[in-house]
Amino acid sequence: MRKVILGVAMLATIGLVSCKNEAKKETETKDIQTEQTTTQEVAMTTTTFGVRGNCGMCKSTIEKAVNGVDGVASAEWDKLRKQVNVSFDGSKTNVDAIHNAIAASGYDTDKVAGNEEAYGNLPGCCQYDHGMEMSLKGDVKADETSNH
Repeated sequence: MRKVILGVAMLATIGLVSCKNEAKKETETKDIQTEQTTTQEVAMTTTTFGVRGNCGMCKSTIEKAVNGVDGVASAEWDKLRKQVNVSFDGSKTNVDAIHNAIAASGYDTDKVAGNEEAYGNLPGCCQYDHGMEMSLKGDVKADETSNH
């Protein structure tokens, strides 16, 4: 009888140790699984289009308007060529939203006329000729444009 009790006690102890190890392994597995993260690649879109303007202040205002659009990664307005180069996340914004943001700041794009009230509030040096060409091609000389 003594052997039977001793045998049952040993089996119970082995069973508890075994259960504790399995529970510990399960917990470790869960911890590893919760630490895994997924990453999504964001496909950036780049576009270039015409924007009227004259000077460095125009550049600052235009780029600020574009960079204020959610999803825009970068914007650079070229004073000589009268065009802006924009890189953006197409899942967050689109070209029309960028044109509209620039127009709201008072500047004409090749697609949307600038807001007249905002244009009227621009400094004198920024009040451009509404007939000026945009997206100039080829060689552009500094003396062909206003030097503000």
